[in-house]
Amino acid sequence: MSPRDSSRQRTDEENAPLRCALWFLESDLAPETVVRAGYLAGVLVGLGAGAATVRFFGILPGVLVGTTAGLLVSTTVEYVPRWLARVRRTRSLGDATALVGLLVLRVRLDPSLERAVRFAIRTDEGRLFRALDAHVRRARGGPESGLAAFAADWRPYFPALDRAAAQLASATTVPAGRRERALDRAMDAVVDGTREEMAAYASGIRSPVTGIYAFGVLLPLALVGVLPAAPAAGVPVSLPAVALAYLVVLPIGLLAAGAWLLARRPVAFPPPPVTSAHPDASGTVPRTIAVAGGCAAAAWLCAGLVAPDWTRAITAVGVGAGGGLLSWFRPVEAVRRRVREVEEGLPDALVRIGQRVAEGDAVETALERAAADATGPTGDVLEDAVAYGQTFRVDVRTAFLARDGALATVPSPRFRRAAGLLGVAARIGRPAGDVILDLATHLEELDRIETEARGRLSDVTGTLSNTATVFGPLVGGATVALSDRIRAVDAAAGGSGSFAGTGTVGGGSKQEGTAATEAAFATGDLGLVIGAYVLVLAALLTALATGIERGLDPASIGYRVGRALPIASAVYVGSFLAAAAVL
Repeated sequence: MSPRDSSRQRTDEENAPLRCALWFLESDLAPETVVRAGYLAGVLVGLGAGAATVRFFGILPGVLVGTTAGLLVSTTVEYVPRWLARVRRTRSLGDATALVGLLVLRVRLDPSLERAVRFAIRTDEGRLFRALDAHVRRARGGPESGLAAFAADWRPYFPALDRAAAQLASATTVPAGRRERALDRAMDAVVDGTREEMAAYASGIRSPVTGIYAFGVLLPLALVGVLPAAPAAGVPVSLPAVALAYLVVLPIGLLAAGAWLLARRPVAFPPPPVTSAHPDASGTVPRTIAVAGGCAAAAWLCAGLVAPDWTRAITAVGVGAGGGLLSWFRPVEAVRRRVREVEEGLPDALVRIGQRVAEGDAVETALERAAADATGPTGDVLEDAVAYGQTFRVDVRTAFLARDGALATVPSPRFRRAAGLLGVAARIGRPAGDVILDLATHLEELDRIETEARGRLSDVTGTLSNTATVFGPLVGGATVALSDRIRAVDAAAGGSGSFAGTGTVGGGSKQEGTAATEAAFATGDLGLVIGAYVLVLAALLTALATGIERGLDPASIGYRVGRALPIASAVYVGSFLAAAAVL
């Protein structure tokens, strides 16, 4: 092998994880393109960061900061696709229980693994189902269904899926008397695996979250109160250094810690997918701009009436950005709220349908009677399906899943899977009644799994959310007020602990020291820096809490950050005013 071929082989081996990640993300980018982009971004950011640092701190700090920033950016660009693939894989594995449940129910109707796999692929378009479809296509014409290869491919990320697939395969080859036990074991394998993985994750993230709380919130904000006294202890501090630490270094550290925590989650249960094509889920740019601008203007005026002028910018940014995010993402949340309401009544409706089918009614007749008995959003969807089927003379599956069918504006994967199984049951008849009842039980089991998972994480996510909106801003506002009080006392005492804005310990006259103190840490300047950090904390910690609970869902994160920012800005300003009045 020539040196060039050997070098190319080493490069391919080094880029293999990146290539795999890009394939999973369904990206057309080549690994070499991403690596080159990382190098270019690193050079540009390094030069920019170095030049800015030289301007304020000198040549040596500039070289160090520029080199570090360039290396970090270059590495980040290369690792972001791998991180995104891992997070998306985690979201995909949230469908593992649903996939195995569909296969189990379909095998109960007809003990053919191939037909069960084809049914599952046709029923759902999630990433996990598409991965199964790819393996089935590759196995076409061979002796295997593709399920075994699919499970082996996902074994490193979720071993329970491989165990469940093995039980499913054995269930189609054993006598009917032992088939039910094999199917039950398949379902138990994936359910128990999900619970065990989530329990381990919940117990493993408590210490890292405590570290984030201590070193990202409490310690940095507590230090604000003693910053004016730092020169007296011989510690040179300047406002640019404080801004660099609080608005660049600390947020980068929090972002890295949050990304690490999200990547460790084994399984995520994302909310129902709502695309921009949905007629009720599209936020409009003019409305969002108007809401954001109006909220910012109102906050600017109100803050000026009750607080110092420097608080105007903090409240305007927090309330304006929060209002804009809420305006943009509220339609998506409204659609998801309706989907949850529809899904709540689905198990009861399936029980009614299953009982009537088991007694001898046709699925179409049972569906019509269940629609008449059901109330609320679930009943509305069932009535729409019945009306669609009677109007266009189509089968049950088409009545639900047609382009303009009953589920056209209800993006519920669970309801779509149930509709697909009802379509199969309509062809089989009375023996499918028990399977429809099993489907209702399966949906209730899915609800229990998700509820248990969120319950295990509720302490962690609750702490992060409360810190983002209340505790962090409360401590930040109080410490800025304390810093202002210390500065005033120091100035009244003759500036004994004063220091120049460049960060050198003052050695001039008392008048010069006092002027330097006021220039370096005027309350307005420090309040703006810490206020900006409080808003960054509110956004980052809220996004982290939402990601831990629901997975990396942009709409959920945007909506919750939109709620957190106005609260955080109001608490920050209120805390400053209250502490200033007391001190």
